Amino acid sequence: MSAERPTTLLAELTHRCPLHCPYCSNPLELVRAGSELTTDEWRRVLDQARELGVLQVGLSGGEPLARRDLEPIAAHARALGCYTTLVTSGLGLTRGRAEALRAAGLDHVQISFQDTDDASAERIAGSAAVRRKHDAAALVRDLGFAFSINVVLHRANVDRVGALIDLALDLGADRLELANTQYYGWALANRAALMPTREQVRAADAVVRDAKARCRGRLRITYVLPDYHGIYPKACYGGWGRTYIVVAPDGAALPCHGATAIAGMTFDSVRERSLDWIWRESAAFTAFRGEDWMQRPCRDCARRAIDFGGCRCQAFALAGDAAATDPVCALAPARPLIDQAVAAAEPGIEPPSYTYREESPRRESVTR
Repeated sequence: MSAERPTTLLAELTHRCPLHCPYCSNPLELVRAGSELTTDEWRRVLDQARELGVLQVGLSGGEPLARRDLEPIAAHARALGCYTTLVTSGLGLTRGRAEALRAAGLDHVQISFQDTDDASAERIAGSAAVRRKHDAAALVRDLGFAFSINVVLHRANVDRVGALIDLALDLGADRLELANTQYYGWALANRAALMPTREQVRAADAVVRDAKARCRGRLRITYVLPDYHGIYPKACYGGWGRTYIVVAPDGAALPCHGATAIAGMTFDSVRERSLDWIWRESAAFTAFRGEDWMQRPCRDCARRAIDFGGCRCQAFALAGDAAATDPVCALAPARPLIDQAVAAAEPGIEPPSYTYREESPRRESVTR
């Protein structure tokens, strides 16, 4: 089967991170610092990605600023002609590092914010980070980077979505991504604490629709209804292995963030195989391309070429089968699991406390 050419590489440089967010999209088993790709290995990955057709590179983590070689990696991606984005908590973005990244040709900085209420923000992050995030945002605007803010929405902050939009305007962001929590990995472990009520979702949707009109020309707002509150699933990154590659800190190449949770699936490493081979021929990247793998009702559904059956990781996590219909689909046999989770979050039912990661990967020195 021929594969489309990928457009985007997410380079997860490290899993080291100063935050402990209960919705973390990184796998439950984090890569230790001593197993991370070296600077030269990342340069080779970037070369191969560009040859394959990649145009956009996200430099992510964990916290990518934990890498001392972030600047030369960013410079190499930019020299290849890729549009480069730093995806960061903002912690560790000093003026010196920001200026060095600007000199390296970094195009865009995306900073995560947890809430507009400081106490809530620090409870969500598991860290006293609010002031440092505001300082980082000021640096980004001062140095002329394209600037995005990302907020993961959930029960604790979705009522302040209007204030979050005002915050993005006040900080001078060009774009605001209001990303409703995706329940896999660590977020699935905290689902009962994070799930918003139906009324919260309806109210937030109305606020965002009004704000999009009000902010047109000043702030681009990206918002998608939460999976669990929809009728049909979303196409996972435009479909499994169609446009998107994640390379984990240890070199494992993945079709999406959550794929490592699918039992029995093997992910080839860029240390052992070329990115071209992994994209075109590996068992993981070809597993859910096309339609031959689909079960009913997806196989007979008119939407099969629109949403491609939804999220494979969610299908595995909830239905126990990565080839099953994504349970968020109204036609899925496992849809009652979604309805039960939403019903459990209704008013009057007190959510449990967050379960945080006990530790991040050790901050041991890494040989370059």
